[in-house]
This record gives sequence, structure tokens and C-alpha cells, in this order.
Amino acid sequence: MSEWTGQASEATAARPRRSPWNAMARGFLCRCPACGKGRAFNGYLTVVDRCEACGEDLSHQRADDAPPYFTIMAVGHIIVPLILIVETAFHPSNFVHLVIWLPLTLILTLALLRPIKGAVVGLQWALYMHGFDPDHVPDEDAKAPWQPDLS
Repeated sequence: MSEWTGQASEATAARPRRSPWNAMARGFLCRCPACGKGRAFNGYLTVVDRCEACGEDLSHQRADDAPPYFTIMAVGHIIVPLILIVETAFHPSNFVHLVIWLPLTLILTLALLRPIKGAVVGLQWALYMHGFDPDHVPDEDAKAPWQPDLS
């Protein structure tokens, strides 16, 4: 087993540095993390396979469960303090809380989920994660559908 030296390998050091902040900002704006011009989404949450402006392959993204977790955290940090402020100042009934906070939480969640997913895809692109690494050799076994052993 090799020891970690803290030094980048020659292959890693030769790659051009990509700014994670710029890529995440472009992704948050639902744009291609590479160029910032092409659309990153084809539909609400479906990431395009290839950027229409620069041709960057975005099909490698694996933003699976991270965007919903980050969205829940963001919405919770916005909604919960507001609930506490309103409760402390006005003492509304539970029905009023339900009428105010349920739709607001739903709207905020749906509004933030797509930009947060774009930011996660941008971060993956900037850090050469998954198939965004030009030296990545795809694992054909990983793409094969799971077949149960019925014998």
C-alpha cells in the first residue's frame, strides 16, 4: 500500500486548475460550469448530456442525493428562524402557521433545488470528479444493468 505524500501526482499536477467558486456560481445560475453560456438543464432537474455552447460533456455528473440534502439545510436555515420570529412576535394559531409556512417551504424548496443541483454539478466538474477527469477510464461493469443470479 502506498503512503500519501501530500504531493499531487504528475497527471494531477498537469491538469489546468478549475475554479470551484466560478464553476459553482455558473452551475447555480443553471449554466454550463465550463463556459457559463450553455444551459445546464434540459427540464427541471435533468442535466444536459453536452453543453450546446462549448460541447463540454456533462453526462458524467453524479449529483444524486446531495442537492436535496443541501436544499433541506438551506430552506431549514431560512424558514425556522422566520417561524420563531413570527411566533415570538405575534403568537398566531397553528392554522395560521400551517397556511404561511407550508406553502413558503414548498415554494422555496422547489425554487432552490435546481440551482443547488447546478452548483453541485459545477463543483464536480471543477474538482475533476467522476468522469469529468480527462484521464478517467470508464468502468464498463458499472454501466451494465444488475442481473440477478437465478441459477
